[in-house]
Amino acid sequence: MLSKEDQRRFDQITRQLRESDPAFFKRLDHRVRARRGRYLMLLTILLWASLPAMTVVAGRLAGAICAVVLVANAAIMWRFRRRWT
Repeated sequence: MLSKEDQRRFDQITRQLRESDPAFFKRLDHRVRARRGRYLMLLTILLWASLPAMTVVAGRLAGAICAVVLVANAAIMWRFRRRWT
């Protein structure tokens, strides 16, 4: 955690940099979104891999609910795939 003074100074530096070099901020923002997308993809793969075990342990209804949620997740990821790559 930054102190209030340090946070204020950091915000000021960030604002000045954003105004002076917008291309840099655009590239930086793209990298953050790409990293977030990779984590979301990894989480989706892990959940798909654990689906059979969840179905056995928690029952067919829980497995079906999990599968529906994962299909919706995959559809959303497919729809907005340009944002994460």
